[in-house]
Amino acid sequence: MSTNLPAGVKQLTETAQPYVLAAFRVAIGLLFAFHGAASLFGAFGGAAKSGGTVPVGEWPGWWAALIQLVGGVLVLFGAGTRWAALLCSGSMAYAYFTVHQEHSLLPIQNGGEPSAMYCWAFLAIAFIGSGPFSVDALLTRTRTAAAEPAARTATTV
Repeated sequence: MSTNLPAGVKQLTETAQPYVLAAFRVAIGLLFAFHGAASLFGAFGGAAKSGGTVPVGEWPGWWAALIQLVGGVLVLFGAGTRWAALLCSGSMAYAYFTVHQEHSLLPIQNGGEPSAMYCWAFLAIAFIGSGPFSVDALLTRTRTAAAEPAARTATTV
């Protein structure tokens, strides 16, 4: 992608990109996990409507909270990031269309801004990936390092 940015600014943005991606992923994952913890355990003021917890197994609230907690933690640490983010994105799309859409078309009118924002943020993370500062990247580096000696041995024989 060609840009008209000055060379110094372009270099700075390219250098900062992995750090900004990591900060974005961590912030989105952490905030999403907080929503799940609030609904499942009553932490941070509890579930939005009741202030308590969502009854175990209740559809869809308890399952959504479980996805929020587990998916948020996975995205936070960058473990199984693409799949976790895709699941989180889908759960927020479901929440938007089943809870908010019936009240009005636009998120600003139906209170669905958080659902819409999380949906798109997680979809972006699913496509961008976890970045270099993640469990996924660490596992990839470990597998690559373990495979290199075997590859060298195979080529010298």
